[in-house]
Amino acid sequence: MENKQVCERFTYPALPAEDDRDSSKSTECAHAQVKPGKKKKQKKKRQNTEKMFPEKILTEQPTSQSSGNPKQDTYIQTTCDQSTQTDVLQNKSTQTMATQTFQLQCIHTQSMDSKSTQTHRTRPTLREVYEGQGSADHSSEGKEPNQLTLLTWNIDGLDVEDLKERIPSLLSYLGTHRADVVLLQELVPPYLKILQEIMTDYEFLQGDDSGYFTAILLRKSRVEFLQSNIVKFPTTEMGRNLLMANVCFSGQQLCFMTSHLESLKTSSQERMNQLRRVWKWMREAPDSHTVIFGGDTNLRDWEVKKLGGLPDCIMDVWEMLGQPEDCMYTWDTTTNNNKEVPFPVRLRFDRVYLRGPREGLWPHPTRMTLVGLEKLRCSRFTSDHWGILCTFSFESSVQ
Repeated sequence: MENKQVCERFTYPALPAEDDRDSSKSTECAHAQVKPGKKKKQKKKRQNTEKMFPEKILTEQPTSQSSGNPKQDTYIQTTCDQSTQTDVLQNKSTQTMATQTFQLQCIHTQSMDSKSTQTHRTRPTLREVYEGQGSADHSSEGKEPNQLTLLTWNIDGLDVEDLKERIPSLLSYLGTHRADVVLLQELVPPYLKILQEIMTDYEFLQGDDSGYFTAILLRKSRVEFLQSNIVKFPTTEMGRNLLMANVCFSGQQLCFMTSHLESLKTSSQERMNQLRRVWKWMREAPDSHTVIFGGDTNLRDWEVKKLGGLPDCIMDVWEMLGQPEDCMYTWDTTTNNNKEVPFPVRLRFDRVYLRGPREGLWPHPTRMTLVGLEKLRCSRFTSDHWGILCTFSFESSVQ
């Protein structure tokens, strides 16, 4: 790593427990209705879903005979209204994960086997997709030493449809941009295995190892990993947590954070509780550290206002860049058809927050773009979320 200086290791102290307000535990949900007139493809998709979830199609979270561990309770909970998305939440289902694992293993095996095949191939291998798409604009060779790129993306690993196109597309985006730091949400074990085998130029940190979880990927040639930490949200009903990584980049000490905050409009109170904890950890970081949080917050703007707005030391990168309209909606059913909803919904679920250091070089955001906007041959997209790609430049002046 060029111009790399020695960074001190810092162990985050245990913070005192913070009293959370009662989280919303309402199980009411308005089930999404499939629009009449859908063609055979939608019918086939529904039939495939019913095969994978034969007993729990569009049902509420069980309120009795629970295992006591939300990560082991299988449910799909769908809520649709004019201010919320249709969420498909699925916790550690043995049948579903086995089905998905089998599909992904087949894709990976076929891709690897084709390497030794002498006949003409119609598709490149997954490794070729990842390695062959790097461009001069985004490769490490084309980056300034003090310019950092970050990609945060909910990749919708719970969706088992059209994996033969969505997996190569994901790897293509990751290979094209080669961000210094990648923050992923809704990652599942089969996805993780493929990414680890293909993306050997990254170090992987994961928030869990079962169900669906978050991960932080650090590009080895650009970022030096120092330590990581996982903070559990004590009142979550969906197994959510905060994953943190302490790193050194071009002589600067940074802490990256990612989370997938509680989903569904009915979980608003719990989501705000979790956001307060994220802000607390950002504020409590050492003065010498730059702190960058990126993730799927599931936030509505009124929830941030209800908490009194952002703390003084924390800024929304989208707002810092002048609120670009083309980066406003990261969950947008007017364009993205991966989830069926009965009316258009446009929300800024995915966000990037910044807390600059109180001493040393300051990271100025210079660019924000959305990724994953290209429709695939299957007429769907890589994920139901758009990813956010940000560039930061370290300069001496503060704000």
